Order: sequence, then C-alpha cells, then structure tokens
Amino acid sequence: MNAPVEPFAVQRAADLEAVAANRRWLVRDLWTRAAVGVVGGSPKVGKSWFALDLAVSVASGTPCLGVFEVEQRGPALVFLAEDAVSAVRERLGAVCASRDLQLADLDVSVIVEPVVRLDLQQHRERLLCTLERHRPTVLLLDPLVRLHRLDENNAQEISGLLGFLREIQRAFDCAVMLVHHTSKKQRARPGMALRGSSDIHAFGDSNVYLAPDGTDVQLTIEHRSASAPPGVRLRLSSRPDGSATHLCVVGAAPPPRGAIAPSEQVLELLRQAPRPMLRRDIRQALRMNNNRLGDLLVALERDGVIRHASDGWVAATVSSTPTSEVSQPRLF
Repeated sequence: MNAPVEPFAVQRAADLEAVAANRRWLVRDLWTRAAVGVVGGSPKVGKSWFALDLAVSVASGTPCLGVFEVEQRGPALVFLAEDAVSAVRERLGAVCASRDLQLADLDVSVIVEPVVRLDLQQHRERLLCTLERHRPTVLLLDPLVRLHRLDENNAQEISGLLGFLREIQRAFDCAVMLVHHTSKKQRARPGMALRGSSDIHAFGDSNVYLAPDGTDVQLTIEHRSASAPPGVRLRLSSRPDGSATHLCVVGAAPPPRGAIAPSEQVLELLRQAPRPMLRRDIRQALRMNNNRLGDLLVALERDGVIRHASDGWVAATVSSTPTSEVSQPRLF
C-alpha cells in the first residue's frame, strides 16, 4: 500500500509570528536581519572593502562605514576566493585599525580553503558542517563567479545555487552576503545590471550596489521589505602613513537619474558635452524614447536653453532653468 500523503503545515495568517521592530535589522538601513543579498558593482570599485567593513561591524558592534548602526552583533565568517589569506588578514586588520579595534578581539573567521565550489554536493556539505560549528551571524562569500562553474545566464542552473544559500539563511538564521559583478551595460536600476540571470537580482532581501563616481564611489541600497535610505558617496581612505585603509562616507549621493526630470537630464548632458551631440547620441546616452526626446528638444529650444547647431544640439551660452516640461509627452 502507498504511504498516506501528509499535507503541508499551515497556520492562520493572524497566528503567524510577527517580526518585532527591534529585530528587523542586522545593520540599520543597510542590511535586514538574516537577509540574503548581493553586494554588486564593477571590478575594483570596493565591493570587498564594503563587505569586510560590514563583517567587522557585525562582529564588533561598531557602525558600518562609521554611519550605519549595528543592531545584531555576532560572529562573522568570510571567504574571499580572489585574495590570498595574507591579503584577507591585511584588509581585515586595516578596517579594524581605522576604528581602533584589535582584530584578535573579534569573532571573525576566514575559510582558508583554496577553492569552494557550491555547485558540488561535497562542498555544500562541508560548508553546512562549517556553519554548524561556527554559527555565524553573517556569512560573506566573495565573489559569486568563483563559487561555481555553472552558466550564470541559465536561470535553472543558477537558481539551484541561490536556493542552497537561501536554505543556509533559514537553517542557521544567518545573513548571507554574496559579492557579484555588474555588466558594462547601463540600466535604469542598478540591480538590473548584475551579470547573469535576473534571478540573482530577485534573490536578494537586501542588496547594495557600488558604482564609480570619479575618485568616489556611489552606494545605493535596496530592500525587499523595508524602504531604502538615500544613497551615499564613499571614498577609500587611509591614514597619512598609508595604514588603516577603509571606506568612509564623504557625502550624499546624487539622486538617481530616474528621479531627475527628463528635461533636466537632457540639459545637463548637453552642458557637460565637450561638443555638439546628435539626437541619436543623446537618446543612447539617456536611454530615452526617441519621440519623447524629440518633444523635449523642441520644448528646451523654445525655452532658449538649448539650440540646434549645424553639427548637433548644444546648451545655449547663456542658459536658465527650463520653464516648461512637455505637457503631454508621448510615452514608450
């Protein structure tokens, strides 16, 4: 005879345990409690510095980046696949020195294996055993591309790996930070620029994105179940003797392009352009609908803040803030 079928466990919604306000955050505004998520950005932008800063913050209870308060202090476990163990030690020591902390006093552990492959069952079992022994509050894995040999563009393949990390989060009540690269393509939202399947972006409860801005770095934050705080500008800083290298907040980030009126986007682009720009170049730079751009160019020219030269569009020599937006622009 077939074994009886057991139904799934079900509770009335009103009887489900509510999350207490003081248990929402791991690091206030920056990372929710026991959240899985991505630290995304282009190569060499400071993703590892940020992730190690957060790990030290959780282990020490000191504010991340000197600003974001830790609400759940606990052990940190890190694996940096692209750095020698000595380099990881040096980076962690530098972050600690910037806060006058002693690394030896903190519960920060490092996986020192040369390779960790989370597409292999044996390595998954070894990681689970490691987590059982150390019980970290936050697990840092850096970067995703070195943790597997799957096709990152194949949603079916990559979803299995992400599902395993979600299982870790639930089984150990542990935050999981996954460092990942962005592509070179410009997107309306930072998460859409993450390399590979869109499942990687959708995976995160808390995601953080770093983007170069001259000598600074723009930090953008998003959460699944909390409002995102304003972005900030970061800078990699050191003491005069070159020690205690760390990321520090140097100001507020400019608003995302989508928050700026389209007419202002066009005007600012032309003001910064070293030479006249053709309409197609403006459209490509702003990723704007061609018909809508045409309406904006007409309106801005009428306002006298831009003009059409023989070789393209330019900002007027004497300009003022545009007084009109197109009343009924054609949409996509």
